[in-house]
Amino acid sequence: MVQPKPLVKTISLATLTTLGVGGPAELWEVNTEQDLRLATREPFRVIGAGSNLLVADAGISERVIKLGPAFNDLRVYQGETDVWLGAATPLPGLLRRAANAGLSGLEGLLGIPAVLGGAITMNAGTRFGSMADSLLGLELFVNGRLERVSADSLHFGYRHSDLPTGAIVTRARLKLSRSSPERVTELMRQVDAARKTQPKVKSAGCAFKNPPGESAGRLIDLSGLKGLRVGQAMISLEHGNFIVNLGGAKAADVVELIKQVKQRVEVPLELEWRLWGFEQEVL
Repeated sequence: MVQPKPLVKTISLATLTTLGVGGPAELWEVNTEQDLRLATREPFRVIGAGSNLLVADAGISERVIKLGPAFNDLRVYQGETDVWLGAATPLPGLLRRAANAGLSGLEGLLGIPAVLGGAITMNAGTRFGSMADSLLGLELFVNGRLERVSADSLHFGYRHSDLPTGAIVTRARLKLSRSSPERVTELMRQVDAARKTQPKVKSAGCAFKNPPGESAGRLIDLSGLKGLRVGQAMISLEHGNFIVNLGGAKAADVVELIKQVKQRVEVPLELEWRLWGFEQEVL
């Protein structure tokens, strides 16, 4: 019997990132453990929903791995509070299913445009909660095989996890609590109302981590940088910690904005995004 192979094609990463910038790469869509073994034989990177990511205009030489439909699973929501989910499961859809089932614990993640695996890798979150708050365990593809680990062993912190080098999150075990659809929906409404200042145009999410006890957005606002523009990239007028693509922005435009922010804000700011195709010293 012939085994199916991963779907491989060359693609512009601008089409796979929420900021809408980035050059070409070889994309591998994987759906099985065998696919993962084949895809990881050469240098690789993993992409989820493409948020919190800035890709160079020239693209990258490494192959890009994207988990396919086999790792996207929302069907388990029949009221279970302890569930395993595929890492390609979109976070917005997951939150809707949880609300409909009256399952609480994920409300603080509302508005994050990520898939589950990416949210775990970055420990995505808001001031209302983070991904690690509901995480019990992970299934990882690492060193050519699948293995399961506890969440406690990975020392999650602010926008950080200690995933093993080269590990790919394939599934995650979440612990939620029983509530009512009405209560969960109300909690989500409150989070949404508190985050209305986020821009609705193309962006990669918050550009900078919040310094201890401070807000990066507030510091950028106080520095008079809202509306600062380079090419088609601009610091959002709605929220200072967002860089938006007005249409046709280049990665080089975004890099120049980041440099200007870091130069003009008195408090040192650390970039929250991942950078692909750049020398790290560029920022």
